[in-house]
Amino acid sequence: MRSGSVGNGELFGTLLRKVGFPASRNLDLQEACGDTFNPARIISGTRYDAYYTADSLSTLQYFVYHDSRLVSTVFQCFDSLAVWKVEKAVEKRRRVADVTINSSLIGDMLSAGYSSSAAYKLADIFAWTVDFFGLQKGDRFRMIYDEMVCEDEVMGVDTVFFALCDHDGKEFPAIMYDQGDGGNLYWNPEGQSMKKAFLKAPLNFTRISSGYTTHRLHPVTRKVQPHLAVDYAAPTGTPVWSIGDGVVISAGYSGASGNMVKIRHNNGEYQTAYLHLSKYGPGIKAGVRVRQGQVIGYVGSTGRSTGPHLDFRVWKNGTPVNPLKLDSPPDTPINPENLPVLDSLYRYYRAQLD
Repeated sequence: MRSGSVGNGELFGTLLRKVGFPASRNLDLQEACGDTFNPARIISGTRYDAYYTADSLSTLQYFVYHDSRLVSTVFQCFDSLAVWKVEKAVEKRRRVADVTINSSLIGDMLSAGYSSSAAYKLADIFAWTVDFFGLQKGDRFRMIYDEMVCEDEVMGVDTVFFALCDHDGKEFPAIMYDQGDGGNLYWNPEGQSMKKAFLKAPLNFTRISSGYTTHRLHPVTRKVQPHLAVDYAAPTGTPVWSIGDGVVISAGYSGASGNMVKIRHNNGEYQTAYLHLSKYGPGIKAGVRVRQGQVIGYVGSTGRSTGPHLDFRVWKNGTPVNPLKLDSPPDTPINPENLPVLDSLYRYYRAQLD
């Protein structure tokens, strides 16, 4: 057997000749691909294996192109040419995770022997509930889930059935229940959706460089003035997303605020603004509707700014509010007739963790 990987710009025909397939039969093999494989779409860096006869001639018998970690394309290169797909078997394995925070969610989960996929699933479930940049030592995450395993390698997380977060002295349970309406999947024991109108933060940030205050010494003007916003330090180009559904009120350069996007939410009850952007997200302009989590711009340092960061502001009924203390309205609750089932699931999964 000989193994290798597709080179930059390498053509399928060139690759076949390299492993010893006769050039005279190249077209025949490509025609044998049919709808099973597109030779024009081989990707540089993709692994392959070539298998040969054990005699002195070492004639190519099979060529295997590894499309992904799970799927490979097998080319029979002798006698009647043939091409087919082979998919590795994947099994589900039930796991119970229990991690106490020492530094960060993903770091502590990896150290405890869990996959990064499990950490990202937790972050998705509690995205509207927990500020993951405000985690404290001693915070605890537990969950019951199925992970997908292939040849003892974790391929990802299939389903999280129950998750429990102990954060800042409070407990946040999340139960998975599908109502079959294509809507929310995770609920608290009272039937309120874990999804809320607003995300906890509008980007992945390094740190909060300046908080919400009525008296701050401005780093540029050197004057004490209100800073009715939260500054998130992040590298230039970091994606910034809308914390909720809404309509773009304005998107343009605004003096000291630099490139700014302002969005109206909840029929005008709330407004958010994203300042000092380096550029705007695709299609972002006044009048456009945006969805929660949609990229509306990228971190920059335009306007009156000492370095790359996002100045993020929130108003409720025209009055500035602290974004870190925003009381986010919950999404639609579970249908009342499903509450008994939800309660049973909560008791069942909770008993497994206690």
